Amino acid sequence: MVDAPFPPPGLEEEGPLPKPLLGYVLVVGAVGLWSVNAVVAKVVIESGGLSPERLSQVRASGAGLLMAAALAALRPRSLRILRPREWLFLAAFGICGLAFVQFLYFAAIERLDIGTALVIDYIAPVLVAAWARFVGHERMRRRLWVALALSLGGLALVVELPTGVTLSGLGVGAALGGAVAYAFYVLMADRSLKDGRDATSLLALGFLFAALFWAAAQPWWSFPGGVVGSDASLLGRLAGTSVPVSLLLAFVVVLGTIVPFIMIVTALHHLSPTRVVIVAMLEPVLASVAAFAWLGEELSEQQIAGGLLVLGAVALAQTARNSSR
Repeated sequence: MVDAPFPPPGLEEEGPLPKPLLGYVLVVGAVGLWSVNAVVAKVVIESGGLSPERLSQVRASGAGLLMAAALAALRPRSLRILRPREWLFLAAFGICGLAFVQFLYFAAIERLDIGTALVIDYIAPVLVAAWARFVGHERMRRRLWVALALSLGGLALVVELPTGVTLSGLGVGAALGGAVAYAFYVLMADRSLKDGRDATSLLALGFLFAALFWAAAQPWWSFPGGVVGSDASLLGRLAGTSVPVSLLLAFVVVLGTIVPFIMIVTALHHLSPTRVVIVAMLEPVLASVAAFAWLGEELSEQQIAGGLLVLGAVALAQTARNSSR
């Protein structure tokens, strides 16, 4: 799926310096939006009355239709699919990647704490690195594997796993499946970009296939339309405040889906898949900060130490280079 997890030695230095920096900014911006979206999605599921399956359907369908409409008006040629093989590729990307990664994530946070679900989801960087090493036959420095181990250890501290958490078997299974789907869509997106398709049309078509999948799995005529016109009670520091569910869904579709997905896929133009998913491991740390700011959850010394460990591990991972061309 991916040609090379890291550029050959010196390749980054030959290109303009802002490109890798732009890649890092895009990834951090994307995971920042996803962190806030995790809290918003939890409010919708717990107070808004939508199931994880229905929320996934709204998210994929809204993103696909909005992005496709924008491209149809501005760049209609980018939506063309000329090769039969690309139809299958985009269907797999949209269903097995985008549809499943959202559904399994929502199913996980319904049964687990957000931080715990994210820690399990972020086994994905290990899967991406393993694919690059054993399938792509790329030689990577040991410090990359050390950085991955430190990141996972830091995330465990962030969600306070050593002090004990209550785990749901279905929640853990959903989170593990989400990790596989996450790695799958990142590797497929990288492959598609290398074949010449742009990030926006790739995501628009992928989300449309995801929308078709959800429409077949749960027809729209059975959608609980009354929920959209209702209000949801916010949690934590904003408890007692009611917000229209339609407004929360708009956030989930636009700022929780379209914008961060475009940012993360665009970052693949500037960074390798392995680096993208490792930097994205900052999401649980940012999610904990969002939970602190919104839900009033306390940040212990252990969580702060774990966050610093993740930051150090991400920095260490960026110093690794491919040892051969």
